[in-house]
Amino acid sequence: MPTYTNASSTPGTTVDTDDVIDVLNDLLENARDGEYGFKACADEVESAQLKQVFGDRATQCASAANELAQTIRRLGGKADDGGSVSGAMHRGWVHVKGTLGADSALSMLEECERGEDAAVARYRKALKATLPPDVLALVQRQAEGAQRNHDQIKLLRDQMRNKA
Repeated sequence: MPTYTNASSTPGTTVDTDDVIDVLNDLLENARDGEYGFKACADEVESAQLKQVFGDRATQCASAANELAQTIRRLGGKADDGGSVSGAMHRGWVHVKGTLGADSALSMLEECERGEDAAVARYRKALKATLPPDVLALVQRQAEGAQRNHDQIKLLRDQMRNKA
């Protein structure tokens, strides 16, 4: 794999393309987990408003995943397929809650917030990596989107708690 020389924000730093691809594949897994998780919540919740919110977030995560996969391929890497084991377990828990009748809007928002906490943490970790400027800009933009998703879900959750 090629390396980037003087491509990071620190002059004279060499960035290994394999390391960059690993960071991007971790974020790709994260984006797919978000897409699948939001779809699962949209399927389980009864509120039309939340179905729309969750559906919109799933679409945004799918778009982020597509962008990451394209970047990975552009760098000569192979984009990982699917999401993570922990993401699958999280979605399974959402479905169990739905099956048991615990699919209240509040419980779905709480599950989404847990997922968004994990997403924000993964983006923060990625932003600490040495990345070429174009990749860093992509990760920064997506990290800001993940933070907006988190904040919106948290706000909706807080509003739902206050109604209860």
